[in-house]
Amino acid sequence: MPATPVEVQSFPISHTGGSNPDTGVARITTEPSRSLVSVIARLSHEPLLHFTLLGAIIFGIDAVLHPPVKDEKVITVTKAMRQSFIDNFDEDKERTPSNDQLQKMIDSWVASEILYREGKTLGVDRGDETIRDRIAYKMQLLIFDQIRVPRPTDEQLQAWFAENHARFDEPERVSFYITPPTDQATAQRQFEDIVQQRESEELQNLTRAILARPVASLAASFGDNFRTGLLAMPEGEWKLLQSKDGWHVTRLDSRRPGNLASLDKVRDDAARIWHTEETRKLAWEAVKRLKASYQVRYEP
Repeated sequence: MPATPVEVQSFPISHTGGSNPDTGVARITTEPSRSLVSVIARLSHEPLLHFTLLGAIIFGIDAVLHPPVKDEKVITVTKAMRQSFIDNFDEDKERTPSNDQLQKMIDSWVASEILYREGKTLGVDRGDETIRDRIAYKMQLLIFDQIRVPRPTDEQLQAWFAENHARFDEPERVSFYITPPTDQATAQRQFEDIVQQRESEELQNLTRAILARPVASLAASFGDNFRTGLLAMPEGEWKLLQSKDGWHVTRLDSRRPGNLASLDKVRDDAARIWHTEETRKLAWEAVKRLKASYQVRYEP
């Protein structure tokens, strides 16, 4: 955001009456200084200025690590890069590379740099979604790194938790056994065999035990009718139930009621998730501010 111009007017200074001319000069030089300070203070709160400075920092770092060269065929291995190879040789920092090992790492990096430059010359980076996504990902990291979100106040966290408490509640869960889906007649024969305890070993192996399944997820996987029928079953009895995939022989094994979470018990987790969401929100707002300088066109 460009700074708002500040107009500074100069006033004539009268030195009559024995007044000190230096006093007048001090007065004039002080006022512009105060105005400049106020402008700087306002600019320090402008997010777009932060990202402009961030860009300058990025280019500055790049200039240090990759100093410009007149000849594109010159590859400079800087002291900082050599030290980076040494530092990253051993994660535990207990060993340093020998001269031969260090030279191999440098040679490998130089080879990659050559291929990178030749590839850019040929334009192989254009239209490459992998390269595009990698650069975009690095920019995301830079944006996130610049965002500072303070800890939420009790009022903020309570308001957020009231809207999101379901994410922390312990849902009602059921455990049950279920045979593979089939037609109704086959399921009826399987049911009779199971009740008479004469089912085949193959059917025993194919019967699944589904443990501690949230009730809220049953409809999406098996259908509303199956969910309703399962919850109406007495525990420990085999029944025929129809799901959206076919007929099953099913036995409800246990049913555990849910519990509502309290903020006091999940405060740390709630604050962490709140912080993550607020950071993402501010990052997206920063991207939208950058988008304002672009024009997006859609081909018909």
